[in-house]
Amino acid sequence: MNDRNPLLAAVNSQSAWLTTTLRDLVLIESPSDNKPAVDEAVRLVASLAQSIGGRVKLHRQKHFGDVLELRFGPARSSRKPILLLGHLDTVWPLGTLRTMPWRKAFARPFTASHRPPAGRHRVMPATMEDTEARGELRIYGPGVLDMKSGVVMALAAIRALAQLGISRPITLLLNSDEEVGSPVSRPITERLALTSQCVLVLEAAQGLACKTARKGVGDYRLHVTGVASHSGVDFTSGHSAILELARLLQTVAGFTDLKLGRTVNPGVISGGTRSNVVAEHAFADIDVRIARASDAARVDRLFRSLRCSDPGCKLEITGGINRPPMERKPGTVALYKQARRLAAELGIQLDEASTGGGSDGNFTAALGVPTLDGLGAVGEGAHAAHESILIDHIVPRTALLAALLASL
Repeated sequence: MNDRNPLLAAVNSQSAWLTTTLRDLVLIESPSDNKPAVDEAVRLVASLAQSIGGRVKLHRQKHFGDVLELRFGPARSSRKPILLLGHLDTVWPLGTLRTMPWRKAFARPFTASHRPPAGRHRVMPATMEDTEARGELRIYGPGVLDMKSGVVMALAAIRALAQLGISRPITLLLNSDEEVGSPVSRPITERLALTSQCVLVLEAAQGLACKTARKGVGDYRLHVTGVASHSGVDFTSGHSAILELARLLQTVAGFTDLKLGRTVNPGVISGGTRSNVVAEHAFADIDVRIARASDAARVDRLFRSLRCSDPGCKLEITGGINRPPMERKPGTVALYKQARRLAAELGIQLDEASTGGGSDGNFTAALGVPTLDGLGAVGEGAHAAHESILIDHIVPRTALLAALLASL
């Protein structure tokens, strides 16, 4: 690690602020479906932003938390802003902290670990002998990886730039509904992206790599309506929605095409009322992932072509592709190469990766705006009980983010 790098030194000087602020944010539980809870997190981050010169704009929402837009740097500039993109909502319900408390602990070595060398960048003192014997030092808690650490890292990077007198237009947009598909924030995200030079997404790293491609995401529901009857007394009068749905799902299974990067997964299925009743209703919720935008229309045609084989049953199909894929385009590749060069100057290796998961970066990339994802924390266990980040990587990754902001 190059401790002589001024940005690294500036970030390292606020390492205690980083962990204290992250703790404060994680301790505010903010599930997507609880507006007051998300709004509490919004208020904390807005206050933090104002303390470092940020200008706050709230996009007020009725059913979701308010969307937080923060502006830094000169109010008037000939330069387009860089859009930093993240979210404050999590998948964890209120009360999760009782079973997943904020804590620092040693754990087994990270599966994709590239441990930075010991030095002044450490957030919490630990000897290499301790790390080798007991694992790597982590922070645990609901939402710590996905993605409250990325939010705090963005604020710390902006603080570091201000400390060094570096000023440029930056927009930090923090959405409140990302974990449920961004139904209200998507138009805001797309509007701001179209006026920005590029987009840097604060989602967690893929192992140690940033993300230059993400799959598109779709949700379809098949709802079959049949004819109910008594299964013992009047069996032949019934038309089973369950049996018809089962036949349809066999067809749906064939929609998967791994060569195209397309997966189709019936993840939820339900139907019927009692075992002695021919089922009148049955439904399945189906997750779809696509690697190319050109595949979206074909997938939709496949679903819309489904038909019931039992004339006594009716099929209703709803849903569709709700996140376009983030494809590896030249603008994103150029951002990655710049980030890789800056990472090397900081003494860290930065690879690139693609992932099947979606983010709000899918929306901005689909608009043709250069987008680089996975610039947040290093860790594992997103949406899982072992959700955690690696402390040793917080400062160098924050310094990389700051370097990108300063150089673009």
